Amino acid sequence: LILLCVSGMRAETAQYSVPEEVERGSFVANIAKDLGLTGEELLVRQARLIPEGEKQYFQLNHHTGDLVVREQMDREELCGQSEPCLVRFEVLLENPLQSFRAEVRLTDINDHAPVFLNKEITLKISESTMPGTRFLLESAQDPDVGNNSLQHYSISSNEYFLVYTRQRSDGRRYAELVLDRALDREQQAEIAFSITAVDGGTPPRSGTALIRVLVLDINDNIPVFTQSLYKVSIMENSSQDTIVVVVSASDLDSGTNGEISYSIVQNSEENFETFKINAETGQIRLKKPLDYEETKTYEIDIQASDGGGLSAHCKVEVQVKDVNDNAPEVIITSLTSTLSEAAPPNTVVALFNVRDRDSGDNGRTTCELLGEQPFRITLLAADAYALVTSETLDREQVAEYNVTVRARDEGSPALSASKTLFLRLLDVNDNAPTFTQAIYTMMMSENEPAGRSLGRLSATDPDAGQNARVRYALVPPPTGTLAVASLVSVDAESGTVRSLRPLDYEKVRSFEVTVRAADGGSPPLSAQAVLRVVVRDENDNAPLLLHPAPDSSAAGELVPRWAPSGYLVAKVVAVDADAGQNAWLSYELAKATEPGLFRVGLHSGEVRTARAVTERDAPRQRLIVLVRDRGQPSRSATATLAVALVDDFSDAFHRLDQDPASGQQPKVAEEEIITTYLIASLGCISSLFLLSILVLTANTLCKARVRAELSPPSPSCYADGDFASDGVGGTGTLSPPYRYEMCLTSGSGRSEFQFLRPVLP
Repeated sequence: LILLCVSGMRAETAQYSVPEEVERGSFVANIAKDLGLTGEELLVRQARLIPEGEKQYFQLNHHTGDLVVREQMDREELCGQSEPCLVRFEVLLENPLQSFRAEVRLTDINDHAPVFLNKEITLKISESTMPGTRFLLESAQDPDVGNNSLQHYSISSNEYFLVYTRQRSDGRRYAELVLDRALDREQQAEIAFSITAVDGGTPPRSGTALIRVLVLDINDNIPVFTQSLYKVSIMENSSQDTIVVVVSASDLDSGTNGEISYSIVQNSEENFETFKINAETGQIRLKKPLDYEETKTYEIDIQASDGGGLSAHCKVEVQVKDVNDNAPEVIITSLTSTLSEAAPPNTVVALFNVRDRDSGDNGRTTCELLGEQPFRITLLAADAYALVTSETLDREQVAEYNVTVRARDEGSPALSASKTLFLRLLDVNDNAPTFTQAIYTMMMSENEPAGRSLGRLSATDPDAGQNARVRYALVPPPTGTLAVASLVSVDAESGTVRSLRPLDYEKVRSFEVTVRAADGGSPPLSAQAVLRVVVRDENDNAPLLLHPAPDSSAAGELVPRWAPSGYLVAKVVAVDADAGQNAWLSYELAKATEPGLFRVGLHSGEVRTARAVTERDAPRQRLIVLVRDRGQPSRSATATLAVALVDDFSDAFHRLDQDPASGQQPKVAEEEIITTYLIASLGCISSLFLLSILVLTANTLCKARVRAELSPPSPSCYADGDFASDGVGGTGTLSPPYRYEMCLTSGSGRSEFQFLRPVLP
């Protein structure tokens, strides 16, 4: 969370001064002392310098608070002839955010000597020129200002001329040559002397040029300008070759002495590069476009010369009018590129200044934001603004902002400039995960192996990063309910639901469990959904017979001989533990003694006569009814019915008792079956008789041998102490005189015994 708060911005401007071209590292001032801060506070509050221009000329020592020179500065290069020459910057402090304006004045040093653009100046003067006549000379150029600029002119010793130093309205000085004595061409046709321009520096610097005066023959009329001073104004956006003004002069002489040519006196290199004049017409035109922000006023010296060498001078004062040709500049001094979405309103995002080089209405600016965004601009001081939040932010709706600040001036037409600031919001865990469904229903087959995937849960979180990482878990059920944690599991990362063990549809048909999705925020947020697992039935249970009971022998049913067609004999009842189609049962007659006599209801299981019973029908009928479900594959069970056809119900039990125990149906005629039974019975009785004789004989022999061995008692019979180890002793409930003889068969000593007779003493 980054919160920037504006605690204040001082409107006062701190002023310092330093000579131009001082060495790097030179001390200017102690800013910490002026601001009332210590060096440690400057370091903690991350003080830094924000230059007004693109280049940084100073640097701040955070330990001492000293402002020192970072780059050498040439006053003439930075400001030209403008005075004072100021280098402005801002001191920006953080925690809390403060800004202080400061300016350093560059004081001029005498590092330039006056220079004449032409090292030789030629003047043509008529010999009839009267003493006291003044001649304007080319000015020397000295880029220094103040006392270091050009102060006066002097000429070398001669008999004819003096020099006077004059000052223009802008403070610059020029030289006027004054004729002190009448010329005589016949006596001296050419006069040469030097002129020296001296500045006021310490020590002073100077520059010289050679003046050659050519004495002309008599030309008694000089050109005369219509005006000694021409004042004109021109728009700064005027194109090249635009006519500035037309100067005009006349000469009363005739011939070549009356022909006038115009020229610009080389008093400034800037004038020479900016203006040109038609020597014949006197039209002054622009050589290059003007810039009001660089030069607002020009003074041009115009000379009109006739063919006889006489000349006159006038001044042209050109006022440049400002045009709204400079768009405002948006200068960012501080920017926060990331901001928490939980930042409150009025949180500072950026600090910036607006500058327009134009003047008047063209230089007055306003700021605005483009588009509907949760930000606004606050004015801190003149041309200083802060971009702050106007409402709460939500990263899930808008994660990034491109905030465009537009500055517009009040010129006509208005110019504007824009600066786009990129701001990215940092996520806060303010959104809980959301399931795509409130209830998830998943199917699993009965007896399905463990580990099978049943489906996938899905929850989304609009947050970002760790705050959006969703993990799934089962919510423990209340105590006493089905332990669903042993039935299914949920993958924490993917939300995949898997079975943990096979389920039996007949025991668990469905169950519900609560699933929680939690994000990775701090603290984590969560949501819940219901997972309902439905067990799909498989045909794993065969039909179960209720009647007749499956563990009994063939059920006996009685049918009278007079039973008509459709007579209800019995009803087979069965159930299936499965569900749905797997539990739909159908009944059919699988086998019968006489298939055409009985039929079974497909769905009811009722066994009825298919036709009327006749005397020819066998008295005992055996029916096998097949019960089948509709599962895939289907399962079945069979019920066996024994049906007795009787004339009346009095001999019903007699008929049923004679039913064979083996349960097999006769395969031959009734007479053959009775014969077979009689032979089998006779054989069995004979065998049993012989076996009884053998057993009785063996038993008699065994008893005789045992008596011989037991009188007196022998070691082959058990005494009292012989039963101690097997848990049988003489201390039971019977008195000692009663003893019993016990014989055990081989291999049955621990499983059975017989009491034969008492052994008396």
